[in-house]
Amino acid sequence: MLAFGNPGSGKTHLLCAVGHELVGQGRRVLFTSCQLLVQELLAAKQALTLPQKLKRLSRYEALILDDIGYVEQSQQEMEVLFTLLAYRYERGSLMITSNLPFSQWETIFKNPMTTAAAIDRLVHHAVIVELNLPSYRLEASKQRAEQEGARPAAPASSAIAEMTIAR
Repeated sequence: MLAFGNPGSGKTHLLCAVGHELVGQGRRVLFTSCQLLVQELLAAKQALTLPQKLKRLSRYEALILDDIGYVEQSQQEMEVLFTLLAYRYERGSLMITSNLPFSQWETIFKNPMTTAAAIDRLVHHAVIVELNLPSYRLEASKQRAEQEGARPAAPASSAIAEMTIAR
């Protein structure tokens, strides 16, 4: 499952809800930020224990990687991220959030061929969710500011937002 959208649109919340449901069904799920996991993988590669780290991660039926592409990766970080994606392909589920559309993923993988290979593996069996929603955090911040300004708070926006799911 791939969840795309602007910051604050609910991507992480959505994947956490799916992960929570999977845990409720007795499945093993790991939630982590992409940046943190990449650092762990890089440390394992430098310690020559990357195969063991990947094997330990394979114990989880689903990995939820939050915010892929949020921080620009170095060449070495990109390589271990791609290694993880290639290793998980056809072996275990990945759920990923990103505020970057695929057209900007070359900033993550640095190379058009690696980018295409990573995207190809991810979309093969994926459900892709695009959350074209305004930021919940920004809306809450505006409401708090209005309340603190002694003006009556406007009712929460009831605008219908668009959510697209593709297979």
